[in-house]
Amino acid sequence: MGNKTYRPYTTTQRWTAISDFSEISPKNKRPEKSLVEPLKRSGGRNAHGRMTSRRRGGGHKKKYRRIDFKRDKVGVEGKVVSIEYDPNRTARIALVEYSDRERRYILAPVGLGVGAVVRSGPGSEVSPGNALPLSDIPLGTQIHNLEFQKNRGGQMVRSAGGYAILMAKEGPWAHVRLPSGEVRLIPSNCYASVGQVGNIDHENVSLGKAGRRRWSGYRPASRAVAKNPVDHPMGGGEGKSSGGRHPTSRSGQLAKGLKTRRKKKQSSRFILTGRPRG
Repeated sequence: MGNKTYRPYTTTQRWTAISDFSEISPKNKRPEKSLVEPLKRSGGRNAHGRMTSRRRGGGHKKKYRRIDFKRDKVGVEGKVVSIEYDPNRTARIALVEYSDRERRYILAPVGLGVGAVVRSGPGSEVSPGNALPLSDIPLGTQIHNLEFQKNRGGQMVRSAGGYAILMAKEGPWAHVRLPSGEVRLIPSNCYASVGQVGNIDHENVSLGKAGRRRWSGYRPASRAVAKNPVDHPMGGGEGKSSGGRHPTSRSGQLAKGLKTRRKKKQSSRFILTGRPRG
């Protein structure tokens, strides 16, 4: 697992660093057909055909892989059949075949390979890929695919290289430090998977050229100060102007330093320590 670079025969190749996909096995394997479904793209348009999200469109056609975020096969042993690429996320996914012959995809953590055995439920071994309630996980353990609410499925810490740390347990609550540095209260009966999400070298990927970005479905973005006043609050001015005002978004929302979180948001009471600034 790592990234590969190229000899700079072109200016693009000089800066390109992409994954070598060495952990994918076997090569050129198609995804599990029963776990794949069509993925329709909107191009940033809503149900009325109006653009609500700009800079989206194009990109390579792809299908969605259904991931088992709930890990509700409690007490059923599963064996990792393969580690696969998922075009819809930065992490790798593992195809698990359970003893009842059912197959499911899970997020592949660091250290999980083909042939490994995974389990979920109370009393499972604390090893990469296993899913347990927070009450059964030792303090200081790295975890991912963390639930907010019981039986809702993992919603946090699912991207490549991410992990949270179980800091403390206090009655029905667990103190979990998230990748952002925020310490949050989570019900101790919520499930989490053990280990760090795989593909940790994803943060060192350099696409190298604009075209590779377009293949992912992203369209170009022009600078605000290069626009006309009718198109953006920071547009216009003679020569190179910074807009003459504090940086804002297209709708006028202040872009630097303004806290946009609602002060009376219901979930704020679960935050023990906010994410560090700077």
